[in-house]
Amino acid sequence: MLSLGSAGAKSSKPSFVSYVTPEEIKLEKEPPKKEIHPNLLPGEVVFCSANPILKYTQDDLSQRGVFGTLFCTNFRITFIIDEASQEETAKNFKNKLYGENDIPLMCVDHIYGDMQRKWETILFDSPGDWTQEMKRTKAKCRLVTENENFELSQRLPKYFVIPTALEDLFSYQGKGLPIWCWSHHSGCALFKASFLPVTQEDGDFQKHLEIMINAVAHNYLYSVKTEDLSESLPTIQDIQQAYNKFKQFFLIDNSTDFWLLDVKWFSSLESSGWLDFIRQCLQKAVEVVECLEKDNTNVLLTEGEGTDLCCVISSLAQIMLDPYYRTLMGFQSLVQKEWVAGCHAFMDRCNHLHQKDKEFQSPVFLLFLECVWQLIQQHSPAFQFSETYLTVLSDSVHVPIFSTFLFNSAYHMESFMKAESPTAQSGSLSCPTVWDWSVQYDSKAQNFFLNPLYTEKVKLERTVCKPHKPKHQRQLSLPSSAFKTPPKKGFFKDETESLKKMLRVKRISRWMGSPDSPTAASQEFYESWQQRPLDYHGLLLPCLDGPALRLWMQRYLRWIPEVHILGGGSVAVMTKLMELLGQVQDLKRVLEQRDTSHAAKLDHRPQLQHRPISFGSSGRMSSSFPFTYSRNRSFRPIIPTGLLQSLMLTDNLANQEDEVVQDVSLV
Repeated sequence: MLSLGSAGAKSSKPSFVSYVTPEEIKLEKEPPKKEIHPNLLPGEVVFCSANPILKYTQDDLSQRGVFGTLFCTNFRITFIIDEASQEETAKNFKNKLYGENDIPLMCVDHIYGDMQRKWETILFDSPGDWTQEMKRTKAKCRLVTENENFELSQRLPKYFVIPTALEDLFSYQGKGLPIWCWSHHSGCALFKASFLPVTQEDGDFQKHLEIMINAVAHNYLYSVKTEDLSESLPTIQDIQQAYNKFKQFFLIDNSTDFWLLDVKWFSSLESSGWLDFIRQCLQKAVEVVECLEKDNTNVLLTEGEGTDLCCVISSLAQIMLDPYYRTLMGFQSLVQKEWVAGCHAFMDRCNHLHQKDKEFQSPVFLLFLECVWQLIQQHSPAFQFSETYLTVLSDSVHVPIFSTFLFNSAYHMESFMKAESPTAQSGSLSCPTVWDWSVQYDSKAQNFFLNPLYTEKVKLERTVCKPHKPKHQRQLSLPSSAFKTPPKKGFFKDETESLKKMLRVKRISRWMGSPDSPTAASQEFYESWQQRPLDYHGLLLPCLDGPALRLWMQRYLRWIPEVHILGGGSVAVMTKLMELLGQVQDLKRVLEQRDTSHAAKLDHRPQLQHRPISFGSSGRMSSSFPFTYSRNRSFRPIIPTGLLQSLMLTDNLANQEDEVVQDVSLV
């Protein structure tokens, strides 16, 4: 009970009488705050927490921030704001594992989760998966199951495919075996192999090499072209060094650093060499494609372990040749076949364990994704998946609960997964694959993985007469018969076309073109392809001119607010294109309804993609959508004083602008 004392009479001194204790007053006026807990995954445990924690904003010299609680679990470090913002709750594209205020524990240590999910992607971890792929591509090879218990080699997959004529598998512990990657409709095929042990004598080395090449030739009755990628492409150390220089231009702490780097930003990116390495890999893949598509020649790629650049080039060549790998499930199956089952050392290349010795660290898989992104930019309707999907996939490499990118080989993964964990309740550990996207995103967010401009393959009417084609030929835009160039004009030294003559000549062909610039034959191959009608479900070749290679802005610039364009960028372009696509669909529907004579053919005419998902008004979104949204705050660009004063000098302003332009080179 509260009282004001003298019944409301005037008093020179205010009085206050309380009949409750101070503790009771505090409980009545300040109700207890609701405890904050993170949304934990199955098996995730909170180790410790701290409150209150102030998180500062990114603004330069700002003392503003938000209060919340910091939690440390066995999976991540997460910061939960005391009052959830409306902007965060209204997002359509949200990662259910990691938010804006989450840090993967991979940055500190590693963790293994116990989760069981289902997937639809072909994992190539069973004989049936390989048999299905061989049947799809009409491959004439044999499936190897002798390494099921890794008795043959711990650096080879449990199951793989080799030429039928190859019998001696246990020589050199599985080294140097020509492993099948893909078969062309003409009958030739793409192979990859590791180097033979350097301790062997020259005679034994040459003998085994001849056996390997002869097995490929006998199997496919075509000549064999070999390429040592370690001689024509950069090493993994060069790739790591170039990427270290490249990523420094995106690690910006404040606005001042941004404006200092902005003056020579493009020329600095070019000088890192990262974009040039992307160009070299695409060029090498085009050379492989020309051998398979134009010359009807088997290609054998070799390097040290056969699990780095061999994976890059073979994967790119298959994407250019086979439209199946441009679909979402096909691309994921390709990554499983060439990278995961192909024993790419993800743990060493990504340095998941943060070893001080970084000799084996190199972003080889990211280099492959960069090349795929270039293809999507140049041939967007040919790909079912979007650049947002590639961006999310590049992030998921460092998520430590997925088995896909966590181990160095199939043996490495199986040895750890079968080992009993002292923290597990029972049995062995089980990790989901990254392809189960429902672990990270709901179905609404996964819609952003699909390309709304993707052109599905046209299903022709059965009554339509089809031109005669070989039984095993797939629909390609560049038939092998379209090119009959004279000999000695390709990328390789002159090689015999006859199998008998090739076996008599004991030598291996080499690439002739420089990795830095396309040869005349490569340019001729590309120009001839350009002259044909474009077929998004046929052969695709990239343009390798300087301006054609662009910067993956969505991935590298999404966390830099200074470069975000409100209502602009690729989001605005995509929104307009989808609006036009919807209008075209409506007009097409009206015309079909008016033309009653074509009513019976509606199901057999080319169908455009269904009306794509709507992003809403592009004017309210930033150029880094869906990763960042429009902010309800405005900021003024902070230009360094020295640079600002130099720009305000009017006497020599024209000359200074010319100097700035000279220092900038287009990407």
